[in-house]
Amino acid sequence: MNDVKPYMAQSYTQSLIHPTNTNAGNLLGAGGYMCSAKKRRVSGPGGSEQLLQPQFMEQNSFPQQNSASNVPYSNTQLPQEPSRNTHAGNISAGGADALTGAAFNGATLGDGSTQMGAVPASAGGALMGPNINNNNNSRKQKSGSLALLPSDVATLKMSAAQIMAACKGLGKQGLFNTNMPPPRPPSPPFPPLPKEELYPPTPSTYLEIKKDAFSVELQKWVYSHPVAVVRGLAAALKLDLGLFSTKSLVEANADHIVEVRTQYQQPSDENWDTAGKCQVWPCDSSRSYTSIAKYAQYQAQSFQESLKEEQEKAHGVYHHDTDSDSGSSANIKGVKTKKDKPSFKVIKFGTNVDLSDEVKWRLQLQELTKLPAMFRVVSANNMLSHVGHSILGMNTVQLYMKVPGSRTPGHQENNNLCSVNINIGPGDCEWFATPVEYWGAMHQLCEKHKINYLSGSWWPLLDDLYENNIPLYRFIQRPGDLVWVGPGAVHWVQAIGWCNNIAWNVGPFTAEQYHLALDRYEWNKLNAFKSIVPMIHLSWNLARNVKISEQNLFEMIKCTLLRTLKESQIILEYVESLGKQVVYQQREKNEIAHYCHICEVEVFNILFCREQENGKHQVYCLDCARKLSPSLDGFISLQQYQMSQIGEIYDAFQLHLPLVTVTGGI
Repeated sequence: MNDVKPYMAQSYTQSLIHPTNTNAGNLLGAGGYMCSAKKRRVSGPGGSEQLLQPQFMEQNSFPQQNSASNVPYSNTQLPQEPSRNTHAGNISAGGADALTGAAFNGATLGDGSTQMGAVPASAGGALMGPNINNNNNSRKQKSGSLALLPSDVATLKMSAAQIMAACKGLGKQGLFNTNMPPPRPPSPPFPPLPKEELYPPTPSTYLEIKKDAFSVELQKWVYSHPVAVVRGLAAALKLDLGLFSTKSLVEANADHIVEVRTQYQQPSDENWDTAGKCQVWPCDSSRSYTSIAKYAQYQAQSFQESLKEEQEKAHGVYHHDTDSDSGSSANIKGVKTKKDKPSFKVIKFGTNVDLSDEVKWRLQLQELTKLPAMFRVVSANNMLSHVGHSILGMNTVQLYMKVPGSRTPGHQENNNLCSVNINIGPGDCEWFATPVEYWGAMHQLCEKHKINYLSGSWWPLLDDLYENNIPLYRFIQRPGDLVWVGPGAVHWVQAIGWCNNIAWNVGPFTAEQYHLALDRYEWNKLNAFKSIVPMIHLSWNLARNVKISEQNLFEMIKCTLLRTLKESQIILEYVESLGKQVVYQQREKNEIAHYCHICEVEVFNILFCREQENGKHQVYCLDCARKLSPSLDGFISLQQYQMSQIGEIYDAFQLHLPLVTVTGGI
């Protein structure tokens, strides 16, 4: 972390790299901004994939296996080493159960709550939730670095009492800005890759025994790649994937809601406009809802119709292409002309099926506890397990029910978190991914095609990536395969066959992961896009529950706490200077993080509430509250944590240095 990562927003990154320098008071402000050409085949019809041989792997040979697309794969074996703590040095765990999901099942976060798992608390007192937005700037200024203290006033070496003393009186003077620019998409790495290196082999390994899955070598290998495929994991761990089959889902909860996306079935490396005239980036779909039982009927009917069509074709019977649900998929290979427009079969993709209910989906969720800690939904090694409440699809499991052609458009995971995806089968999925370093280039291409990178739906054209020197991983995910998407990797997926997938997010305790998550948090604010991961609330929970021994990660978290501490103190003074009373209302146990009703930025500690016509109260940030009423008339100002509580946790959060055993003599 001595060098600024090129794919992170520069202004905010610089404020995190060296937070203890003499100018840290200025750097650690309370805001912190931080139609297609000819087709080109990409290494075979399904994407060529080469198994990498990391240093920790033995050079063993295994028989090649073929996917449904006849893409060759080679396999290797992990060394047979005893499993070790997968995050030794990052988390101080108090026992063997610290990394098990069971250790967290009965634990909660909140005021006076039990600490999560066996991870000792860094301090007592109430947890905090954060806000780095309360300022007097406009929406776009809000994402800029907001130094609420003059330079050289506050550094990470100061105690909470010293920081609050340095803030004294500043709230009465108003809020201050620096000239630090807002974040911006990064330029792609320079020099650009040569054309022959734009289709790198996908990192892949094959597991044969359970011991391999729990080895620390596997964790290090997975963390070192932007995307990785772990094959044979389900068999090695004896996971019962049948629990996630359509039949089992119907038997368990037939009436459970399924979000449906209506799409057109197309080849994975093409994306035609609705008129079929040219290839485009927009990948729009309509949304509707149904039940698991009804989608199961559609999925089965789709398979039966496809089987019937294959049998008819085998006997020389062909049907004309149609755009109806029952029509066959279009044959759009070759060059298209105005007289030969492609027509596509309409398909329905069942997405975002919520499996968070521990009662309804007890057997399914219990089966996933067999996974190693690094892949588990709930684990001490997972930052998202310390949020303290559910974030659907992130620290809970979501299911996807697919027919051939179902598409998950291009995206980065929320707040650049890592993700885990397991194919239940029986069909395959095809994946496309590019490293996080190139997200700025992908953003630029989206703007070129007039698509919102964050909220739009887009399917990249491979020729455009090639022409812009953007490397592409392309590979097949077979049943039982686990795909690991590293922090910030851009990816998009299409189903080859009929299959179900399960997925969730994880947050490894690495400086890069935290940095990228906070970087996207600031970029989202600049673009009026809600960050569903409350990064400041999470940071305070980490400070309370986890001991960090990696210095860069520690300083980044501490920096976030510092900004929040300063901001709370100054906002309190500012509100009191207006002659308004701040009412203390203790945060409730398991209370979710709060977001502004207007701009949807995270609001911490000092909440500005206003009663609506329906009698309910809405939360606002200071910025939006002042726009509605400069003197805050009509608002109730609530304080959820005493400054002494915040100060105790801030002071108790220190770099944890593991004991070193000294052996030998003079």
